[in-house]
Amino acid sequence: MEVILREHVEHLGRRGDVVKVADGYARNYLLPRKLALTVTEGNRKQIERERQNAEKREADERVAAEAMAARFVGLEIAIARRVGETEALYGSVTSADIAEALAAKGFEVDRRRVQLAEPIKQLGEFDVPVRLHRDVSATVKVVVTREA
Repeated sequence: MEVILREHVEHLGRRGDVVKVADGYARNYLLPRKLALTVTEGNRKQIERERQNAEKREADERVAAEAMAARFVGLEIAIARRVGETEALYGSVTSADIAEALAAKGFEVDRRRVQLAEPIKQLGEFDVPVRLHRDVSATVKVVVTREA
């Protein structure tokens, strides 16, 4: 059976692709979950309209992300933590801490967007990338200081 994918399906195809799948897979999985539509001329037009709307929404989100990235230029966040005698932090600074500090400055960023490879465990300045959109990233300077 041939179907048109409405969403990206892993190991099968992307939105708008016409793929040939087993009848049972289409009937029992793809169609009930609204991941695909049967191939008809009306459905092709519907998928094309959905694709155009998705591209427009994607472009709007990208413009908003680029505007936010421009506001990130020169932004510095200071996070204070307790420190031991050997300059080692008690605990660490995580992506959630950075997202919270950004929210305090007026930037609503989900913690999963903060691309911190591993938690920060020492004092100093760090450049942390924040992924605002699939194609747009910005860098935030995080300064970890000693708590008074």
